[in-house]
This record gives sequence, C-alpha cells and structure tokens, in this order.
Amino acid sequence: MSFVEKRRGVMSSDQDQVDEVTLTTNKIMVMNNKKMNKKMKMKMKKKMKVNGAKNDGCSSCDLVTFDELPGYMKDNEFIRNYYRLNWSLKQALFSIFRWHNETLNVWSHLIGFTLFLGLTCSNLIHVLPVSELLNIFTTWSFPLGPEVNVSHNSKNFFSDTTELIDLKHSSPFGLEITPTQLEATRWPFFVFLGGSMFCLLSSSICHLFSCHSHPLNVLLLRIDYVGISVMIITSFFPPIYYVFQCSPHWQFLYLGGITIMGIFTIITLLSPIFSTSKFRAFRASLFVGMGLFGIIPAVHATLVNWHEPSRNIILGYELAMALSYLIGTVFYVSRIPERWRPGWFDLAGHSHQIFHVFVILGALSHYGAALVFLDFRSKIGCETNV
Repeated sequence: MSFVEKRRGVMSSDQDQVDEVTLTTNKIMVMNNKKMNKKMKMKMKKKMKVNGAKNDGCSSCDLVTFDELPGYMKDNEFIRNYYRLNWSLKQALFSIFRWHNETLNVWSHLIGFTLFLGLTCSNLIHVLPVSELLNIFTTWSFPLGPEVNVSHNSKNFFSDTTELIDLKHSSPFGLEITPTQLEATRWPFFVFLGGSMFCLLSSSICHLFSCHSHPLNVLLLRIDYVGISVMIITSFFPPIYYVFQCSPHWQFLYLGGITIMGIFTIITLLSPIFSTSKFRAFRASLFVGMGLFGIIPAVHATLVNWHEPSRNIILGYELAMALSYLIGTVFYVSRIPERWRPGWFDLAGHSHQIFHVFVILGALSHYGAALVFLDFRSKIGCETNV
C-alpha cells in the first residue's frame, strides 16, 4: 500500500470520528432543548394559573360546553352551553354578576330569600313581643298542660268535639276578652318562615358555588336537598298547630309524622349516589310523597272546621300552594322546554328556572294561608272544662 492510500485511510477514519462526535453533540443539544422547553411550559402554566387567580374580573374564566364537563356535572344534557368549570371561590362569587346558565337560578331564589327575610323582619317588629321571641328558641309550646285553654275530656280524645269560643265576645268565666289579651302563639309561623329562608338561601349558594370542585359540588347538592326537606316540614307547622290547637294529640301525631318522613328523606338523600341526575325522578318522588302526606290532616281539618267562615279562604291559598309546587315539579322532572329545543334555553327559560319561580309562588301562597290561620286563632280559643 502506498503512502497516499495510507494517508487517505487515516483521514477517513478521523472524519468518521468527527461525524460521530457531531451527531452525539446534536443529540445532546436536542435533549437539552426539549428539557428547556418543558421547563418553560411549566413556568408559563404556573404564571397563567397565578394570573387567573389574581384576576378579579375573571376574564380568564371561560365558559365551557356540556361535552367538556366532567361526569359529576353532567346533569341536564339539553342545556348545551355556558357552564362554569373549576372556578375559584372568589371567581364563583363574582360570577353572580355575569351571564351563565346558573345566573337566573341564583338570582331567583336569592330574591325570594330577601323577600321572606323582609316579611320575617316586618312580622317580628310589628307583632311579636320580645318575650315570645325568646320562647321561640327556649320552649316547645304544645298546649299539653292542664292549665292551658284546652279541653281535656278523655271522651273527646278521638272525636274532636272540643268546642271553640270566640275570644271577642266571652270566656268560660263570663269575662269579656279581646284578641290583644289572648294573642295567638306565633312560633309555628316563624318556624315556617325560617324553613323557607333556609331552603331559598341554600339553593342560591348551591347554584353559585357548585362549579368550584367535585367535593364542594356534592356537599352543596346535599345541603340543597336538606333545604327542600326542611321547607316542606316547616310548612306543616302553622296549619297543623293552629287548626288542631284544641286537640294536642292530633298536633303531635301529624307534626311527628311529617318530621319522621322528612328525616328519612334527608338521610336517604345524603347518600352521594342519589345526588346524580339518574335519580332525579326518585328525589322528586320523595318530596312529592312528603307533600301528599298533608292531604290527611287537610281533610281532617276541613271536616272539623266545616262551618268556619275562613275555611274557603284558607283552602284557596293552600290549593294555590299545592298547584304551584306540583307544576314546578313537573317542569323539574320533564325538563321542558329545553328538551324540545336543546341549546335554545341555556341562559333563560329552562325548566329549573321555572321550577324556582313556582317554589316561590307556592311559599307565598302558604304565607297568605298562615296569616289567615293566625287571625283565626287570635279570635277563636278553646273551651276549658273545669
């Protein structure tokens, strides 16, 4: 082999080594660039999260579609757009002033809560003595003692033949007594108002903050169901207490019965599985069942007080309440009208908003009936056998 050929061989081997080094260097540079890109992306994501959390206007909080939601938030497939997802508590709070598919749900019951709060304050200021306000929180004033104005004749225990007396004209002792001297007990009236406010406020809070996270979503849904149950239970207190004030055994039976049903409903709905959309009809059936329980004492009260002048007025109010709740429940279960036109009623006019309106109408109707019950009991007392 000549010298030239040997020289060429050495040069080619050196070139191969240089190429290998260059290739290795390029690979290392590519890997380093990838690592740097990953680090830069992570830093950018962190900055975006921080900026989004600091942004009071929540301009970084985009509304998403139904298909982008996680499974636990997919409740109504006919509402297609304007969902909030994984918003911070602060962002969710300020979203009360922003349009999304829960805006009217929040405001409808928030306005209802404010209305009932005003009615409660008005009644407390104008008609409730301080001593009785304290009794609301310290006593259970069923007229079970022998000193109250109730007949305790054992023969009348189940026959409801207790005679009523008009407090405006006379008393068993021949004295003239006015309604202001024997004012009706008012704590059952305020129990109803308190239950209504709790239901309306818990509903508004649930619709406002359920977009924050899965755990909070489940918790708020449970509180919302508890609020509905509490409202139904407390709605029974004014009519049953005042109508059967002269028959405490019926008071205890009916109020105890609805309270037990309510506790059973609450315990059942506290299970996470019953919070899903699959059990929407089941939840509605539990609430309707509690409402239908009221038919028994309603028929009983109507028969006992058949000749009372205020009977028709009370029945009118209570019929309006029952129809409001029933119609609202039909909208809630059927998801009308959004099922007819998916996506058309995302912001306004969908079934849950209509349901909210009928709940408020039903509560106001019952409030009117409770006022008539109060007026009735302030004029009519019970005969005492001595």
